[in-house]
Amino acid sequence: MNRNVMIACAVTGAADTPGRNPAVPVTPAQIAQSAIDAAKAGAAIVHIHVRDPQTTKPSMDKKLYAEVVDRIRSSGTDALINLTTGPGARFVPGEDDPLDVGPSTNLKPAAARVQHVIELRPEICSLDMGSMNRPDHVFVNTPATLQAMAVAIRDAGVIPELEVFETGHLLLAKRMIETGHIKPPGIFQICLGISWAQPATPEAMTYMRNLLPQGAPWFAFGISLHHFPMAAQAVLLGGHVRVGLEDNIYLGRGELAPSNASLVEKAVKIVEVLGGRVATPAEARQMLGTR
Repeated sequence: MNRNVMIACAVTGAADTPGRNPAVPVTPAQIAQSAIDAAKAGAAIVHIHVRDPQTTKPSMDKKLYAEVVDRIRSSGTDALINLTTGPGARFVPGEDDPLDVGPSTNLKPAAARVQHVIELRPEICSLDMGSMNRPDHVFVNTPATLQAMAVAIRDAGVIPELEVFETGHLLLAKRMIETGHIKPPGIFQICLGISWAQPATPEAMTYMRNLLPQGAPWFAFGISLHHFPMAAQAVLLGGHVRVGLEDNIYLGRGELAPSNASLVEKAVKIVEVLGGRVATPAEARQMLGTR
């Protein structure tokens, strides 16, 4: 194969996983250290969510983001930082009246969802390119909201990683590139295996890859048991790899992952066995066109 393959590590996510695997980082210090360790293991990019240190639940607290980013930047690691903009899109209709909102709804305006990105100026931030059903709620990202977020991200000099969970998301992303909301050719993350979205199969990944804009760098991941098979598939199809405790808490069958670094180390082996070379952060910056 003889090409550089970027590895991204999604460090903690928003799912209720800390109780299922104690290695899932929760506090800003834990999240930052886990990201630093993942970078040392071979991750060129670290994807960051934050959690409430008391409840372990997902948070949008700018102070928590600032602490994580500061700890990573001051550590000496040169990994690219990718901040999420996903929180603030959960909708649960009221039980008696669907026009009411359930107590776990956390819908926020576009400006609130990108404020930490504008203030902290990471090189990359995620942008979830559509709405979808989840087991207990709806993940809501309307075109108007995405356009407003994309413009704010673009004007801040940050590159959005376009997370596409199904084909319609990818087509909307391409349309927003055409309309100038997103700088071409875009960076894509193909997300597979999430309930009620694109399945984690070689055919699904191939189909979505074939719809990407010409020359667009792309990553892919599968959740849970699909984690490493989809990592290998991404390498074989010319893409790049995402692993991490956000997407999978197991290192092997029935074996909890002891750290994000352990997942990255396994991804490194996959890349190298398939004839690739793991890209450094400097090489990733050149490949992605970040500052």
